[in-house]
Amino acid sequence: MINTIYRAGALSAAALLTALAAAPVVAQEAPAASSTQITAPSSQGTATDSSPQAPDAQTTPTQAAPTATDTTASSVPPGDTGNAPLPPEKPIPLVSEQPVWNTFHGQLNAQKYSPLTQITGDNVGNLQKAWEYHTGDMSDGSDNLPTSVWSATPVFANDTLYVGTPFYRVIALDPGTGAVKWTFDSKSKLEALTQPALKNRGVAYWQAENPVAGQPCQKIVYLGTMDAQLFALDADSGELCQDFGKGGVLNVNDWNTINAKYPLSLLQPPTVVGNHVIMGWAGKDWAYEAAPPGTVFSVDPQTGVKQWEFEAIPADVREQTGTANVWTGMSADEGLGLLYLPVSSPSPNYWGGNRTAPIPLATSTTALDLETGKVVWSRQWVHHDIWDYDINSAPTLMDITVDGKQVPALMQATKMGFLFVVNRKTGEDVWPIEERPVPGGDGSIEGEVYAKTQPFPTKPAPLLDQAEKPKIWGIADLVGMGSCSALWDKLSYDGMYSPPTHKGEGVLAYPDSAGGVQWGGVAYDPSSETAIVNFSHVTQYIKLHPRAEYDQIAGGSGNENGFYPQEGAPYGMSLNNAVNWLGMPCWEPPFGEIAAIDMKTGDIKWRRPFGASQQWGFYLPESMGSVTIGGPAVTASGLIFIGASMDAKVRAYSTTDGKELWSDNVMAPAVANPGVYEYKGREYVVFVAGGNTILKNQVGDQVVAYALPEK
Repeated sequence: MINTIYRAGALSAAALLTALAAAPVVAQEAPAASSTQITAPSSQGTATDSSPQAPDAQTTPTQAAPTATDTTASSVPPGDTGNAPLPPEKPIPLVSEQPVWNTFHGQLNAQKYSPLTQITGDNVGNLQKAWEYHTGDMSDGSDNLPTSVWSATPVFANDTLYVGTPFYRVIALDPGTGAVKWTFDSKSKLEALTQPALKNRGVAYWQAENPVAGQPCQKIVYLGTMDAQLFALDADSGELCQDFGKGGVLNVNDWNTINAKYPLSLLQPPTVVGNHVIMGWAGKDWAYEAAPPGTVFSVDPQTGVKQWEFEAIPADVREQTGTANVWTGMSADEGLGLLYLPVSSPSPNYWGGNRTAPIPLATSTTALDLETGKVVWSRQWVHHDIWDYDINSAPTLMDITVDGKQVPALMQATKMGFLFVVNRKTGEDVWPIEERPVPGGDGSIEGEVYAKTQPFPTKPAPLLDQAEKPKIWGIADLVGMGSCSALWDKLSYDGMYSPPTHKGEGVLAYPDSAGGVQWGGVAYDPSSETAIVNFSHVTQYIKLHPRAEYDQIAGGSGNENGFYPQEGAPYGMSLNNAVNWLGMPCWEPPFGEIAAIDMKTGDIKWRRPFGASQQWGFYLPESMGSVTIGGPAVTASGLIFIGASMDAKVRAYSTTDGKELWSDNVMAPAVANPGVYEYKGREYVVFVAGGNTILKNQVGDQVVAYALPEK
């Protein structure tokens, strides 16, 4: 699935004049049910089958090996008793002592952490623009081009800064000056085939362990396109690597053989681990009941030959459903030989009557043996997902000290505002994760079967209070002449897992697929054992419409808002922002926050509103925050760097107390993770300011690097 953050709503000048700073929001846990014992997987661990009343339910880590050939690692069938043991460990540290920013999340552990200390809390206020570069690759939706969305993390490798653009070009820049070294144009068609916009999240980098001097493609940059082409380029020259695929291009859509309704769009750069280039793909949300089934491919970095293939959906239901794909970044522990997949939900997203049989790897974190693609363990975070609660960010790997013992941990952030923490070797709980009862349906949806329980972490506490309807923003209700209160009265809500309905105006969706933590994920400072995460408060409402009714009333859809057919299912759907007639959010601010978690205790150290909401040139107070897209980076000197907010600013915060220490305006919302690198003895922080019209109608093509003044 693609990420689904929605605009927080238009904010009027009248609201600006009357707005007051919001009271702090306190996260509350859902009411506790009896704890479910989480048992360690045995040497014969199996995928836990679920009852018909709770499809997909798993209360223990799954540890199983799918049946596989040398090129295919299938999903774990219900009841399979196979087992993939942990690969042998290698002496590769989780955190490199050297500064590394050569992948989408900075490092394969997804910590987004730099050990650099030249920029500190004392001097960060002196940061200045070292250089900027404009790619020219942006679109506001005019000139017969779709709007551009640019979320590319700049990759620093080979003494070069590499960026991919939403026009599917690669630009290699001098890291110290921004001067162009080379460019490559894939000449891909600029069509919105699976997404509402042209979209790119950057490039990936590989180099041979022992590069052969004078030989091409010992160092390679990879670019994916929306029409499922993967390009391999010589990192020094930008020339195509002729031995890769066909003349330097691999057509991944050749492997799209089941329910091939759309191309397997390669918008997220591959994850490169050792001699594996590993790809998930993005699809077309909410359009079909049966869609391409979620597949992850590993290919040889120099030839593109498939090494293994992972399928998240069991073979016996693969043709009647689809997706459960990996559309976002992955992480890896090279020492353990494990690859960690954030797996999305099956199709159709808001009705599951076609998939009542267990799909235990859907909406999960799944650990694979890197060399074989076989499942080592898996934890499902939403049973029988009918809310589009994709696991949408790479799990962050971290070594933490709990009760005086070092734990090899993994933190999985979610759209629900949950932060699940497990042992990354085994999938076992670090702090208890409880199965708690959740609401069933109201009888209005035929064929649906509801999970009886869902997993709830006990620590860290939920980032959002999901137990009750969000409080109505009094100002929006007043300006809307009571329309927010009237809407709230018409929407059912019995906690976060209230199922979609056909009754009334539908069900209130909070945090819904738009809220919580998005694909930017969690950053981690290993020196202080502090996790940093930004997240959104968004309220929407969903209604399912029987097919005949849907066909009569269906209108258009906007930026992932409006009517969606779920073609082939008995229900189409509508999704709307909970706003008043002026477009003001009906829910109480803050609309976005940033928080720090002490990973020794699992307690939140601090949290504060983040960013400022903007519309028609007006800004609301920062105490009200902003919906955010993109994530943070952290440094050993105790700094957090982040763009991500609606107001098109980039900022630095203190890891210790969350105090804002520096900011600057950029061309558009910097909806990409920043990069931190050192070049010729100088530390740089680089942002891509490309915008996302889900936040506001402002796009950009700016790459901008900051550094301290030269002495």
